[in-house]
Amino acid sequence: MFARDKKTPLAEWWWTIDKALLGALLLLLAVGVLLSFAASPPVAERLGFDSWHFIVRQAMFAGIAVPVMLGASMLTLRQARWVALLTLVGFVIALWLTLKIGVENKGARRWISLFGQTVQPSEFVKPAFAVIAAWLFAEKMQHPFVPARILAFGLLVLVVGALVLQPDVGQSGLTFATWAALLFISGISWLWIIGLGFGTIGLLFGAYAVFPHFARRVDSFMNPDGGNTYQVNKALNSLLEGGWFGRGPGESLAKKVIPDAHADYVFSAAAGEFGILFCIALVGLIGFIVIRALLSAGAQQSLFARLAAATLAIQFGLQSAINLAVNLNLMPPKGMTLPFVSYGGTSMLAVAFGMGLMLAFTRKKPEERLRTGLPAYRASVLSPAE
Repeated sequence: MFARDKKTPLAEWWWTIDKALLGALLLLLAVGVLLSFAASPPVAERLGFDSWHFIVRQAMFAGIAVPVMLGASMLTLRQARWVALLTLVGFVIALWLTLKIGVENKGARRWISLFGQTVQPSEFVKPAFAVIAAWLFAEKMQHPFVPARILAFGLLVLVVGALVLQPDVGQSGLTFATWAALLFISGISWLWIIGLGFGTIGLLFGAYAVFPHFARRVDSFMNPDGGNTYQVNKALNSLLEGGWFGRGPGESLAKKVIPDAHADYVFSAAAGEFGILFCIALVGLIGFIVIRALLSAGAQQSLFARLAAATLAIQFGLQSAINLAVNLNLMPPKGMTLPFVSYGGTSMLAVAFGMGLMLAFTRKKPEERLRTGLPAYRASVLSPAE
């Protein structure tokens, strides 16, 4: 079935996939299921559910995520581009529909109800946006007279506009950062980089002035004694009580009172249960995935594949970094999940879709190649132009 001389799609996939990257992603998914056993029972009991409620659902979503990721990794470049485009169109429409028919929670409309299940469209928009924006930037680099960057900017405004209106400052910031990273690796002058830096600072001040909930979180972060920092304090206690080796499975005290111990603060719960060394290993695994993906992206002949794979890897790394920073109280709470680890069906399936596309773009010998860039692009894709 997997013999080198076989010409079947499955055999070709097996011998061209980055097995180390695939193995690391599957291991991270397994760690997420493992941590659901440690972090979710107290939360389920507080909410009136059976203690196995979130464990069963996490395992179920993980079971669906694996074929989603493997299926996406088998796509050719052209197929991946079309799938990303259709996904982007469908979920951007859903993203705007949430403003009218979305499920409201804590003053925000970020979810839409489908067949009795709530779905957060922004989660699927993120990887699809990264791929299509990468394609537009690749077209611009190969065909300078095509207004692809203008189209990419218009796409950014369309997506971020809906996110801001929901409002969802965290996802808006991540989407903008993804676009900015793509602009950087596609080759821009340092003047543009400085301008983007000042623009980002301006947007943060604007968000502080416009969105009261964002302002409250920033105020609480800057002045912990004057705001509601209950969950942050308990998360830090969980990090401290675990020590190097943890208190053992089910023995953490702080995680039993952290409201989102199974979701946004699963990293803190893991520290209390298994210790700092386990958390360092988890961060190392995430870092390996990002670095391995970037190296594999740089080895691709297709300019589109290089940009898309690198952008998806950066997006994955940025989301992970934001979640970890919140757990360590290095930035205000954002409601950002830790990919494949935090509880959340939409998030897990969307990350699986994005990582599957990343695996497809980093395959050694893709079945189909789009037009490749000039050799000079190989040096400029991963660094800005002078």
